[in-house]
Amino acid sequence: MLRSYKFTSPNPLRVSEGAKGEVLCYYVKMKILVGLGNPGEEYENTRHNTGRIVVSMIEKKWGSENEKQKIKFLMPDTFMNNSGRAVAPLVKSKKDLKDLVVVYDDIDLPLGKMKISFNRSSGGHNGLGSIIKSLKSQEFTRIRIGIASVTPSGKIKKPKGKKAVINFILGEFKKPELEILKKLSKKITEAVEVIFSEGKDKAMSMYN
Repeated sequence: MLRSYKFTSPNPLRVSEGAKGEVLCYYVKMKILVGLGNPGEEYENTRHNTGRIVVSMIEKKWGSENEKQKIKFLMPDTFMNNSGRAVAPLVKSKKDLKDLVVVYDDIDLPLGKMKISFNRSSGGHNGLGSIIKSLKSQEFTRIRIGIASVTPSGKIKKPKGKKAVINFILGEFKKPELEILKKLSKKITEAVEVIFSEGKDKAMSMYN
C-alpha cells in the first residue's frame, strides 16, 4: 500500500530563476517513510504491526496539514518477511537511501520508547532483514519502537522461547497500550520531520 502526498512542491521538477536570470531546473527528491507489518485485518492491531500503526498515524496527521516535504508513505502489502520486495523498487541509488526511513517494532525496547538508528544490522527482525537483503545495504535510517512489557520497577520483561516470542509479537495491543503508542506517535512524527528537514544526526541528538 503506497500513497504519496504533495505539499508545497507541485511536482518533482522545481523551476527557479538564477542570479543572472537564467532558468534553473532541479529534481526535488522524494522522501520515503515505511511502516513495517503484515497486511490483513487479523494483524491490524498486533504488536508486530507497530510500524504500520504509527506510520498510518503520521500519514493521517500530515495528510491534513500543509507540510514542506513531499513524502511517500509505504505500508507493504507483502508479509513482513518479504518487506524488501515492496521497498526496493523505490530505492534506486545510494542517494535514495538517505531519504529512506523505516519504522518497526522492537521487542528489546519497552513500550512507550523509541530509538533512531542508522547503518546497523537487522537485529533479528525479519522485515528489516528483508529490506537490507533487497537493497544490498543497511545504510538507511530506522526508527525502532518498543513493544516489550515492563516490570513495576521499569525492567524489560521479555517472553522466553521462540514460540512465546512469536505469540507475543502477533498478539494484539490492549486499549491502554494503544493509547501509549498514540501518545508516542506525536514524538515520532516530530522526529521524522527533523530527519527529513535537518538530517538523522540532528534527530538522534534530540530524540534518542
